[in-house]
Amino acid sequence: MKFWQSHLTVEIAVAKGNSDKNPKLSLPIGKAPGEISLYPKFEVTKPSMDKKLLHKYNVPGPRYTSYPTVPYWDDETFTIAHWRQILRRTFAHTNKNQGLGLYIHMPYCENLCTYCGCNKRITKNHEVETPYIDALLKEWGLYRSLLDDTPRVKELHIGGGTPTFFSPQNLARLIESLLRDVSVTEPHEFAFEANPNFTTRQHLETMFRLGFRRLSLGVEDFDPKVQEIINRIQPFKQVSLITNHARNIGYSSLNFDLVYGLPLQRKESIIHTIRNVNKLRPDRVAFYSYAHVPWIKGVGQRKFSEKDLPTGPQKRALYELGRKMLEETGYREIGMDHFALPHDDLYQASMEGRLHRNFMGYTPVHTLLFLGLGVSSISDGWHGFAQNDKTIENYVDRIAGEELPVLRGHILDQEDLVLRRHILNIMCRFETSWKQEEERHSSLYKGLARMKEVEADGLVIIGNDHLRVTEEGRPFLRNICMALDAKLWRNEPATQIFSQTI
Repeated sequence: MKFWQSHLTVEIAVAKGNSDKNPKLSLPIGKAPGEISLYPKFEVTKPSMDKKLLHKYNVPGPRYTSYPTVPYWDDETFTIAHWRQILRRTFAHTNKNQGLGLYIHMPYCENLCTYCGCNKRITKNHEVETPYIDALLKEWGLYRSLLDDTPRVKELHIGGGTPTFFSPQNLARLIESLLRDVSVTEPHEFAFEANPNFTTRQHLETMFRLGFRRLSLGVEDFDPKVQEIINRIQPFKQVSLITNHARNIGYSSLNFDLVYGLPLQRKESIIHTIRNVNKLRPDRVAFYSYAHVPWIKGVGQRKFSEKDLPTGPQKRALYELGRKMLEETGYREIGMDHFALPHDDLYQASMEGRLHRNFMGYTPVHTLLFLGLGVSSISDGWHGFAQNDKTIENYVDRIAGEELPVLRGHILDQEDLVLRRHILNIMCRFETSWKQEEERHSSLYKGLARMKEVEADGLVIIGNDHLRVTEEGRPFLRNICMALDAKLWRNEPATQIFSQTI
């Protein structure tokens, strides 16, 4: 296994164990950077990536929205009975003080975007809406029957697919039924994803009435050539219309999802896109790396081939350009691929040590229990993960049989819990420490030993009981975490299963 382009041999020892302790996350060191004026002249604010380091560390690796990562879950030791036990125990310990999070997956789309790796079903038949919502509500009922108290909902995120494929009336039925006889915490965060082409003012008004205050728009890129080749044509005028509707209705936080590394994308594309972003001034920007994984997605109906994709150095240059333009107009970089204006809660969370990372990316909300409803959704009970069936037909059939539609999962042992804590700290705070006994494990020290060359390259600083990622090391967060990933090192894949880290 390697997390850079060189030969490396490491002796691995498997450590097993169990613990009921929840590892605590450390707080960040340092203070907020100085204020950035909204419209200064362009100037480089951070060191450019060394081309040798880029080549060395541009290897396949996880994005670490969870640990262990899904390909290395131990399905053999997982049972639905185990998952029920973890669910009930975590709920009992955290519901009163934290509450729980909910993710709802809405898989339907009218149009196939050929860059997308999400679980989706393409159809223009809207008769599928009602039976799918019926299944979601029945699944929620199955979970409610396992809980001994009234759930306190702290976070609700609706993703897809295209959530606004569903009519405002059906979305209202879903949300009102989900929230019936539950308590909503204060504060809370309700957010949903939307495709500007399939979102109406009525959608926005309905969701706002139901308590949603954050909207995430899939923008991807404003270059018409890029939009055409990925089959995601949406004019600036349409994005502007939905953005202005949301502002006028009262949404407090708008996010734009952008993607770099797309086919035919060039520096001119990024300049055009970021200039348009700055005209609309969303509160957050997620600037994701395009994950080119044809062995997972297939080639389907896509119009592009590998020759249309930016190479590693070209791709990284696109991110550096976008980052520079965003930072010089007031956005602050958060974690690995997110940006926010200083007033937004995501930035405040990063400064206060509240930032968390889960299957949706970075979030200011952290609950130890996060339930995923819907086809392919993943639930997190901190001591265990569970993923639902990936096909709609199987998902619906199992729920009709009064069965939790769980397909697979993983029970975390002591090693997993310790490494999860450190990887979360690195991804969210650029540092971690192991001063307390429950923060240590033999696999941690093996991972630190693997990181000696990373330290020699100036990407991290390792002390007796702490690690800090340097400014130069921040673009390589995935590689740094790979060094600590014991399961990755024990189970080197025979074929490529992850996208490139750079």
